Amino acid sequence: MRITVFGANGPTGRLLTGQALTAGHQVTAVTRQPEAFPLHHDHLEVVGADVFDPVAVDAAVAERDAVLSALGVPAGKEPISTYSRGVANIVAAMERHRVRRLAVVSSGAVDPQPYSDGGLLFNRVLLPYVTGVVGKTLYDDMRRMETLIRASDLDWTIVRPSGLYHLPSVTDYTVVEGHADGRFTARVDLAASMLTMLDDDRYVRATVGVITTADNPTLFQWIRGEALAKN
Repeated sequence: MRITVFGANGPTGRLLTGQALTAGHQVTAVTRQPEAFPLHHDHLEVVGADVFDPVAVDAAVAERDAVLSALGVPAGKEPISTYSRGVANIVAAMERHRVRRLAVVSSGAVDPQPYSDGGLLFNRVLLPYVTGVVGKTLYDDMRRMETLIRASDLDWTIVRPSGLYHLPSVTDYTVVEGHADGRFTARVDLAASMLTMLDDDRYVRATVGVITTADNPTLFQWIRGEALAKN
């Protein structure tokens, strides 16, 4: 397939691009800093573009078979619009060029629910603080993005991972429609699940959770290695 990846230079976007190339797809990797993109391949085109630029987005979407969005920005107190404005441009370009298949990374924190393995500290203290205080503007914008996608006529899938972390290789991850009862998702599994969905109609026009059930970090390890890291 001819695939465009937005947010290609982020931690998940790089994995997504690399896995797509390994699977034999032709990939257009869209990033604001093309000179810093580390991957090289005969079937890879790296495009320097800002997702806020509708003309640049239109060019990156034209004549493609599918679009994958791994857009990501750090949480902060200031209003965030990257997800909603960026995906609005992506959806508009896809509709103009009649590109049907779209898979977008969102977050399980958009619809926060307690986890059976979370415990009191995670479910009653950390989760509300992250979703309602530290990441409030980020998750508000993700909700706007999801609403926009659901209103479109595309063959979309909204993919909600849990807390992201690094593993070296794909595991036997779990995908469920709706809420996934697991606190962590390896980025490599998130990327693999999105690629699999391109050939799977089960989750078209659905919101799914993706979780990793093997080699999860402890809460302390995750906070130290991911929540406090600069992605």
